[in-house]
Amino acid sequence: MENTSRLYNALVTLLGQSKQWADIRHLHTLVWMVVGLIHSGSVNLTKWTMYIHSRAVFAQSKQRRFSRWLHNPRINPQRLYSPLIQEALNRWENELLYLSLDTSMLWNQYCLIRVAVVYRGRAVPVAWRVLEHSSSSVKIGSYFDLLLAVSRLMPDRVKVVLLADRGFINTQLMKYVLAELGWHYRIRIKSDFWLWRPGKGWSQVRDFHLKRGEALLLQNVWIHKTESFGAVNLGLACEGISGELWYIVSDEPTTLQTFREYGLRFDIEESFLDDKSNGFELESCEIRNASALSRLCFVLGIATLYLTAQGTKVVALGKRRFVDPHWFRGNSYLKIGWAWVLTALTQGWELFETLILSGKPDPSPAMASRKQDEQKRYRLEFTVRSFDYAC
Repeated sequence: MENTSRLYNALVTLLGQSKQWADIRHLHTLVWMVVGLIHSGSVNLTKWTMYIHSRAVFAQSKQRRFSRWLHNPRINPQRLYSPLIQEALNRWENELLYLSLDTSMLWNQYCLIRVAVVYRGRAVPVAWRVLEHSSSSVKIGSYFDLLLAVSRLMPDRVKVVLLADRGFINTQLMKYVLAELGWHYRIRIKSDFWLWRPGKGWSQVRDFHLKRGEALLLQNVWIHKTESFGAVNLGLACEGISGELWYIVSDEPTTLQTFREYGLRFDIEESFLDDKSNGFELESCEIRNASALSRLCFVLGIATLYLTAQGTKVVALGKRRFVDPHWFRGNSYLKIGWAWVLTALTQGWELFETLILSGKPDPSPAMASRKQDEQKRYRLEFTVRSFDYAC
């Protein structure tokens, strides 16, 4: 009981600083849900009941309290979460910030659209939306206002680059990102995408036959045959080991760094995995309501932010090996923070009063093994050809 009270009090102190809480009881219920999630490692409401301290005697009463909170239309998760993530990014000590836009399906019935900040091998949620939708492909109007909301949370004087997969390749999105949000983009395109070069006419991306380890950089070309759009820049490459083809469109001149930048997009897929089988077991949830699922994602978002910030502090203080058995960092910052919190509660260690994400370079990059790290470096080595078609 003492351990859960320590965590509860720490979270109330951190989350209670927001002035957005219309009813303080909503805050206390949220904190108990986060406590239950961290201790149980599951979104199962029944499992959370064993960690809550309340006047209620029966587990069913405690479970209903959580369920009522998740289905309460008065609770706006994005309005409550926004000031927290904004403060977390407010001290970003880097001129660059990468955002990843992606979707994840739940039971082939709900589509989770998420915008997340790429952070040291993972992606911390910034904003999200849950739609009752049977496909991961969503209309562009489903996330325009989501991106606008995110833009208001970004730190001043920071260059923002949006990363997105092939499902988001849309000239309307590219225009919106540049003209309305003032961001930049790196988006993967399909092999049947059309491009136009002065003196060369229209051709498809797949018409460029690349050898393994070869990269082709095409600057100032036009794309999309039906609604010609440009000028943009393309980076085409074929990996040296796997032979996988990469086609990236960018608003800025493409270099080999463009492929490294786009590679950061995969960090959001690792975070979706943390939500599901590798962490919070989201798919074991029995809730089947889009609004309630959005509030549940709020609980997961708070836990992710808190644990990642704890992990950041642990590594910064040189205490990683207290909870991570690897010689070099083998666990994510979330897992390091998670292990620290649970160990701190049993050993009497400090819980850090922080929700801050650091924009500084990762002092301890993750490495599954030295061999895999060497292979990763090799995959990024290319023979480069570059052409600029500026008039």
